[in-house]
Amino acid sequence: MASLKALKLRIGSVKSTQKITKAMKMVAAAKLRRAQEAAEAGRPYASRVEQVVASLASTVQVTEGSSPLLAGTGSDQVHLFVVATSDKGLAGAFNSNIARMARRRALELQEQGKTVKFLTIGRKGRAVLARQFRDGFVHSVEPGDLGKLTFADAKGYADDLIRRFHAGEFDVAHLFYATFKTVLTQEPTEQQLIPVKIPTPAVATSQPSADAVVEYEPSEEAILDNLLPTNIAVQIYRAMKENAASEQGSKMTAMDNATRNAGDLINRLTIEYNRTRQAAITTELVEIISGAEAL
Repeated sequence: MASLKALKLRIGSVKSTQKITKAMKMVAAAKLRRAQEAAEAGRPYASRVEQVVASLASTVQVTEGSSPLLAGTGSDQVHLFVVATSDKGLAGAFNSNIARMARRRALELQEQGKTVKFLTIGRKGRAVLARQFRDGFVHSVEPGDLGKLTFADAKGYADDLIRRFHAGEFDVAHLFYATFKTVLTQEPTEQQLIPVKIPTPAVATSQPSADAVVEYEPSEEAILDNLLPTNIAVQIYRAMKENAASEQGSKMTAMDNATRNAGDLINRLTIEYNRTRQAAITTELVEIISGAEAL
């Protein structure tokens, strides 16, 4: 049985930890509101850009002169996984869920004889994936505070990705991130970035504007040449904003659970402390009474 001093020190230590987790929960709650607003505000634009690119791509005939971002390399042997996580921990399963999804997809492709490479945006994603795919890493970026990332940062990541694609480092690029649903739910998401994913005819005809006659000026090919790189930057920026909200939501939940667990532990330790103290007092009384009777 632990001594009274040891129990008292442990109770004090747990109380200090509880104060920290409670403060971190409040900070995460304050950041969550701004991050959620930013993520929700960016969704319509990112979704619309993606739809426009997909719609144009479905109407353009792919030839040898088409943009490689549209036509691809003619192969799907080498896949690059862009795994976006955060640099900081204490966010529950936020980082591990994204890395787990990327790892599962990588193993599926490797079983098919494909080569999988990794480019991580966030230290935590690299730490998890490097245990199993250390030789597959081509680059790693530490973005810092996800809530402070700008479109210029996302464009820099996109330009580096496009440069690697033109250099022949990979054939297909996939983006992994977490879509913010609620404070309790963040859904790991996979999105193909390069080449652009052309919708099937059944999906294309189901669009509301499928029957509309649209004339483009300049041509569809010229528009796509400018829009395809922009779309990649927009999708990466959307992923960063979704990750920022998901990180704070997951951190808020994790710190709330930690605060509750610390409270339960303090109650158990307090009960044990009182029982130990009562036993020590009883032992002293018995010794005093026994000594008095002996006299």
